Amino acid sequence: MKIEVLEKDEATLRIIVKEADVPLMNALRRVALAEVPCMAIDEVVMIENSSILQDEMIAHRLGLSPLKTDLDNYNLPEECECKSEFGCSQCRVTLTLDAESLEGTRTVYSGELVSENPDIVPVSDKIPIIKLAKGQKLKLEAYARLGKGKVHAKWQPVCVCAYKYYPKIEVPTEKCSDCQKCVDICPKKVLTLKGDKVEVRDLLACILCMDCVELCPKKDQGIKVGWEKNDFIMNIESTGALPPERILHEATKLLDKQFNEFEEQLKVEVP
Repeated sequence: MKIEVLEKDEATLRIIVKEADVPLMNALRRVALAEVPCMAIDEVVMIENSSILQDEMIAHRLGLSPLKTDLDNYNLPEECECKSEFGCSQCRVTLTLDAESLEGTRTVYSGELVSENPDIVPVSDKIPIIKLAKGQKLKLEAYARLGKGKVHAKWQPVCVCAYKYYPKIEVPTEKCSDCQKCVDICPKKVLTLKGDKVEVRDLLACILCMDCVELCPKKDQGIKVGWEKNDFIMNIESTGALPPERILHEATKLLDKQFNEFEEQLKVEVP
């Protein structure tokens, strides 16, 4: 297997994976979505709430606010040595919020959450939680834990994790009076017209919609769009909880662990 990085920053990772197959790519996608753990607020204790929103609504909004995650120093609750339903410093992080509107209406943002661990904080300070009118107050304690996306979407570390086949386009070498139509119909502007001939401007942008193929009047001798059977383009967009490369790394580790467990269960003792 060969991997080539096309694009990488704090939130996104786009790679080419060569010499792979669909089952492997789909397994990586599903593990990244459902098995890679991240931090999220799981329980909220309301101390005072005089706002118009019910406690459950506020707790729901807090739970869906992504938190930066430290996988190296925290355990999943079911794997922690404390074995306590309340958790401990190795599997739980406490965040507090004490907001009040003294003059007029104001918005309470995620940046007002105070965490006992400065490394476990909301990924953005500008996530709106609630609006308070004059005289209203919101005071609470929230408890964040590691969890998995298969239990609840708030524990998904990615907002996008998808793959597609690596496209392959063959353009005709002969002049055609209708080439401009094939260029114009492409939704991703993959093709361009230079002189009297069609050229591929951005191959990786192709979504294999086949619009240009269906419009081409030459049919068998016209534009041909296909894909490489064992090559893929994978796109990962993180919520900010974990770097995208860490998500992919953890997904491969978990997939390898599951394969080993499956192999062990297949072993049969021979008398």
